[in-house]
Amino acid sequence: MLGLTPQSLHSKPLHSNNNKKPSSRPHHLQFTMTPFLVVFTILLCLRTPASSAVTDTILPGQALGVDNKLVSSNGGYALGFFQTGHTANWYLGIWFNTVPKFTSAWVANRDKPIRNTTSLELTISHDGNLVIVNWSTKSMIWSTQVNIKRNITTAATLLSSGNLILTDSSNSSEVLWQSFDHPTDTFFPGAKLGWDKVTGLERHFVSWKNLVDPATGAYCEQLDPSGVDQLLLVALNSSIPYWSTGVWNGKYFAALPEMSARHSISAKFVDNDKEKYLTYNLVAEYMDPNMVTRHVIDVSGQAKTFIWMKGSEDWVMINAQPRAQCEVHAICGPFTICTDNKVPHCNCMEGFTITSPKDWELENRADGCSRNTQLDCISNISKTHTTDKFYSVPCVKLPQNAPKVEAAASMSECAQICLSNFSCTAYSFGNSRCSMWHNELLNIRQLQCSDTTNSNGGTLYLRLSAKDVQSLKNNRRGIVTGVVIGTGISALGLFALILLLMVWRNKNKRSGQIQNESEVCDGITAFRYNDLQRATHFFTDKLGGGSFGSVFKGFIKGSNAIAVKRLDGAYQGEKQFRTEVSSIGAVQHINLVKLVGFCCEGSKRLLVYEYMSNRSLDVHLFGSNSMLNWTARYQIGLGVARGLAYLHDSCRDRVIHCDIKPENILLDASLLPKIADFGMAKLLGRDYSRVLTTIRGTTGYLAPEWLTGVPITPKVDVFSYGMVLLEIISGRRNSCPSCPNGGNTDVYFPVHAAHKLLAGDVGTLVDHKLHGIANLDEVEIACKVACWCLQDDELDRPTMGQVVQILEGLVEITMPPIPRLLQAMAGSSHSTCSFFVSGKRAALRV
Repeated sequence: MLGLTPQSLHSKPLHSNNNKKPSSRPHHLQFTMTPFLVVFTILLCLRTPASSAVTDTILPGQALGVDNKLVSSNGGYALGFFQTGHTANWYLGIWFNTVPKFTSAWVANRDKPIRNTTSLELTISHDGNLVIVNWSTKSMIWSTQVNIKRNITTAATLLSSGNLILTDSSNSSEVLWQSFDHPTDTFFPGAKLGWDKVTGLERHFVSWKNLVDPATGAYCEQLDPSGVDQLLLVALNSSIPYWSTGVWNGKYFAALPEMSARHSISAKFVDNDKEKYLTYNLVAEYMDPNMVTRHVIDVSGQAKTFIWMKGSEDWVMINAQPRAQCEVHAICGPFTICTDNKVPHCNCMEGFTITSPKDWELENRADGCSRNTQLDCISNISKTHTTDKFYSVPCVKLPQNAPKVEAAASMSECAQICLSNFSCTAYSFGNSRCSMWHNELLNIRQLQCSDTTNSNGGTLYLRLSAKDVQSLKNNRRGIVTGVVIGTGISALGLFALILLLMVWRNKNKRSGQIQNESEVCDGITAFRYNDLQRATHFFTDKLGGGSFGSVFKGFIKGSNAIAVKRLDGAYQGEKQFRTEVSSIGAVQHINLVKLVGFCCEGSKRLLVYEYMSNRSLDVHLFGSNSMLNWTARYQIGLGVARGLAYLHDSCRDRVIHCDIKPENILLDASLLPKIADFGMAKLLGRDYSRVLTTIRGTTGYLAPEWLTGVPITPKVDVFSYGMVLLEIISGRRNSCPSCPNGGNTDVYFPVHAAHKLLAGDVGTLVDHKLHGIANLDEVEIACKVACWCLQDDELDRPTMGQVVQILEGLVEITMPPIPRLLQAMAGSSHSTCSFFVSGKRAALRV
């Protein structure tokens, strides 16, 4: 920790008037905080300037000005004054010091912005508290407000964890105050979310008001106040929880099972006599040293996790809860409709306009939308009747908790009762039930019309002024009239159009045009080609490519990185596009790359996936600039097995990947493996096998049955998985000459591995970059699994579900024989590797 010399932290003196001395400051300040701070009357009389050198500590008599900052000892965080957006407001806060894009993580005076920074300082007052003082207005803006004994001298330090602490300078272990106890919107590693049962202190996270205003916002992440061991996301203005983590089971939250697979994060839930809280830390051995993580409750009401990789242009979101934006309570405000698969998500209901367009641009939609025309009952209170009408809003999720009106036996009666109550703004009638809503309408969510059969879906009848209803009807009538006229004109050229249509259809069969687009696009965002061009900077940042097309990195609104696959070949493009868009959107698993959107314009076919920041497995296995430790490798092998098991056994339609290889295994920020390109495979029904008409896959990973013409089953993926597992163990291509530790360099590595396994010498198979640091029991299990997966007869290979159980340690595995194919490659047969054990075919016993 660096000390401070008696020179100013300011790049220029506090006062430009050299004749004005510190002692001439007024002895009394105008206080803007609580009365007990009156003791601050002799503040800073002995204040000395501090060093301009970078430091992490402020001592008594030193001050931090607007132009300077404290920096934690590891350089990860900084503390200082900052502005947000293009506003004139200033704040004291902590931010990520190594990230080029300014990103605040904590704000001291979030609800009390500073306008005048002429004489602004952060310093330690005579009573030991850390304070923000504005000498130009003679006021104290903010204070730590701690009762400190008179004989204690304090110091403020910014720790490497991002925690700002106030301590006894003679005993730094005695923390008098810390920013971790007063969080804003960001959950730092090592911080606590929960309660101190002794002091009553509650730690929770509250979103910003909007994108540029850190004031207290609308959403909160907190521990369940009812005592259940879970976290809640709550709308502050209503105290309504709209999402929960599920109950903590000792290892992870019930609704977040993926926590068990993220070894880069170590979470702990504590409940004792003194405290109840959740905390987490980052596990260094699983973290990329060039990566910065950030967990925040943002203005969208979602709890999001972001990462920043060195050289990135922006934060990359890797997780958001709840996953659907429209599940956030009142996210769009009153009298709006939220649509998940549409950008923007929020739109005004018919007859309404945005109340505050400026706030909407900053993602603060609390005011929602306002009526174009006031209701008759509001503008004419004296009337005993109303001219208001109802306008139907079909295919929406209805607001919950609507009172049932028993007296209404029909829709007309239900409508009449609503009209007779001036506070009634909408009603719905279905299954002989009349429901109505009063005052503001919240949480209206657009559904696919096929989804309205559930109990919360249906048609809402919105109360509008007669003028607005008539205007909307006229608009509809105009559309209908235009359609009729257009149809009539089109009929005059019917024969010519039929001829052109036939030519057009024949042409598009060759160019890959997709018909019946609505059948395959439900639930997946449709992007315009121009938008994807801009998002990818005109396809300049290429991530990779294969037989189906090239993949490019891009960014969309909301700071989300995406991977855009541009399909090559018109005929092939159509085939793969139809398969992927119709199936992948419904196939979701933690170990599968998620398809988030597509583009279909003319002959252009593009697929939009979630971006994987750690690229593909081959980069880490075979590249010289990256190294995976053994634990990470074993977990990657297990994760890939889980993903394949899901494709083979848990999908509605069984999916055979047909091209498992390291290039198709992507890694997220925490090295969680996700299988890519599974949508390129054919879909096979559960009850039959099909012979694929063309050989798929990549040389070196192909199962023997691809060459024999026998029916293709999921066991081709099992074979490919075995090949990949050997490469995970060795860190080298199977197709390259092996025996790095000596021997015949022409031996095919899988053959070499099988012999070493039988000889009990699996340690020599492990990637030499690990320098022998590996769990040899796990290495042996992985080698056995790989060799069983490579058996010639698919009946001898395990299922991927069995592989998962073996790698999880739930069942034991026997020693496998060397497959005949590998023996042939080796050019010899070994008696110890016979296919027959005790007169019977060797079999996998699980």
